Amino acid sequence: MSWQIDFHKDAAKFLKTNNILQSDIIEVIKKALKRFQGETVNINIAKLRGVWSGFYRVRVGNIRVIAEFDFDKRRVYIENIDWRGRVYKK
Repeated sequence: MSWQIDFHKDAAKFLKTNNILQSDIIEVIKKALKRFQGETVNINIAKLRGVWSGFYRVRVGNIRVIAEFDFDKRRVYIENIDWRGRVYKK
C-alpha cells in the first residue's frame, strides 16, 4: 500500500508562486518516510511543539515544509511550505 500525499491550498500556492515542482517536495517527503522506517537518509526532520504540535518540520535549504504524518492511514498532509522566517506563523 502506498502513501497518499495531500497539499493544503496555501502550500500549493507557494510552490506555484516560486516555480517549485510538487514532485520535488514529494521526493523530500519520500526521504522523510524512509527515515521514519529506520533507514539512514540525509534529511533534517524535527517534531514541532506548541501551536504546531503533531506536525513535523522538514528542512529543504531555506524552505521549510510543515507536514502531518498519519502512519495508521499511510497519509501525509502538507500543511504549509514557506521560507524559514515565515513558515511558523499561523
